[in-house]
Amino acid sequence: MGRNRVMSGRPVLIVDAANVVGSVPDGWWRDRKGAAERLRDRLAERHVGEEVVLVVEGAARGVESVPGVRVESASGSGDDLIVELAAAHADRPCTVVTADRELRERVRAYGAECVGPRTVRPA
Repeated sequence: MGRNRVMSGRPVLIVDAANVVGSVPDGWWRDRKGAAERLRDRLAERHVGEEVVLVVEGAARGVESVPGVRVESASGSGDDLIVELAAAHADRPCTVVTADRELRERVRAYGAECVGPRTVRPA
């Protein structure tokens, strides 16, 4: 699937919570769920009007959605769920936030753009 496709619809931002939270060594490992909640709240404040999906896994599962950010808890691999979401949104502009090279390649196969964690969480 190439980048020259005509896409319509509201853009979606899919955020790899584990990768973004782990990009800044601020003690997130002591409270993974709390770190994911802080990221969710930051996304809700800064990405008003966008469709934002935050994918959590492991100890961060159970983070609730808030207005402006839908939280998806991966029952298994967060990366696999992100790829599923990118595939489901292949008909509209989709950006995935992650630094994971393998994940970037997988979602690009569905036409998703990729940006790094500092796009949504400055150091």
